[in-house]
Amino acid sequence: MSSSASTPPNATSPTTLRSDAQLIGLVGLAHAISHFSQLILAPLFPWLKDAFGVSYTELGAVLTVFFVVSCIVQAASGFIVDKLGPRPVLFVGLGALGLAAFGYAAAQSYWMLLLCAVVGGIGNGVFHPVDYTLFNRKVAPTRLGHAYSVHGITGSLGWALAPAFVVPIAIATSWRVALASAGALAIVVLLVLWAYRRVLDLDVKAVHKATGQGEAAVGGQFDFLRIPAVWMCFGFFFFYAAVISVVQTFAPVAAGHLHAVPVGIVAVCLTVYMVASSAGMVAGGFLASDPSRCERIVGLGFGIAAALALVLAFADFPPLVVPVLFGAMGFVSGVAGPSRDLLVKRSTPPNATGRVYGVVYAGLDIGQAVAPLVFGRLMDHGQYVAVIVGLALVQGVLIASAFNVTRVRRTALVPASA
Repeated sequence: MSSSASTPPNATSPTTLRSDAQLIGLVGLAHAISHFSQLILAPLFPWLKDAFGVSYTELGAVLTVFFVVSCIVQAASGFIVDKLGPRPVLFVGLGALGLAAFGYAAAQSYWMLLLCAVVGGIGNGVFHPVDYTLFNRKVAPTRLGHAYSVHGITGSLGWALAPAFVVPIAIATSWRVALASAGALAIVVLLVLWAYRRVLDLDVKAVHKATGQGEAAVGGQFDFLRIPAVWMCFGFFFFYAAVISVVQTFAPVAAGHLHAVPVGIVAVCLTVYMVASSAGMVAGGFLASDPSRCERIVGLGFGIAAALALVLAFADFPPLVVPVLFGAMGFVSGVAGPSRDLLVKRSTPPNATGRVYGVVYAGLDIGQAVAPLVFGRLMDHGQYVAVIVGLALVQGVLIASAFNVTRVRRTALVPASA
């Protein structure tokens, strides 16, 4: 069965280019704030360490709490999205991110930081079920690849914006003002989305009727968990998160040690990777217009990325080549991004969109929580080649995972009505 049969387009009304563009832009803006909020604390660790008299390990635990809570909420919020619709859940999520940032700014103890991380994790956990439910229900199928592309680009830009936003403010004023400003930015975005709330509206009753939910629905709320492809997608995103985590934290430093790269150039590697990844996502949006080839695009993209990582680990070249290789790796990974999201869409029963995306994307949070523990130990022991080779191995696992999703895919929980 085709992807269109497994997840029908908008069940309420036809779409236009303008309406799709508005929706994609608003959802992308919200997604950028989600990623922005994930990185507002880490750049301020030097200030927070002195302010609260804690170690970097203790500060890292604050981020662990954030992602663990986000993982739990992400899996649970999908059920709420399917029941109530995505818009109210999105508004609560943005509000919680803003509240957490204000809480960080006002914190008087380390334990208050941990409590605010719980609030932030709650807010962060709603975005993927919300975003992809809106896309899959309201965007024309021919424009879904572009929607996924914009979604990935705005997430990368949110990550890039966070340190560029909070660090200069902290230097000019204080870390508290920087975090309060981050909270204000989240609230501004919430107000923008509220002003355009009609664009984000989704007739949940119409969707339930079109997909067989409600009193006449066949199967329970958790029947989607019996679909093997859902768990294969979960595993895929676990390893994908590990790749992102290694690139964001350890790979540039490890490559710097291997090739005698100056500190200034090492710092540029992540920026180059993210910018190139965003450019790759633009190209990937066009390639994803044909869902039947999404597995091949994912396999080719991460296959090339793994090969480039092995070059980083074993080849001998001048230091200035390192950021170039990171840029190339980011570009091919970005090309695979929209097709990566189509893997999930093609495995999603029409009556469980929010739930499936909630469970599948919980793999992202778990991967981001686990990977630093494994690769951080390698860094502590000076195993820099092992870090880069490990990155290549995880990228290779992504290729196998993508094709396994195809092998075990199931089309629907509920038989499509004639």
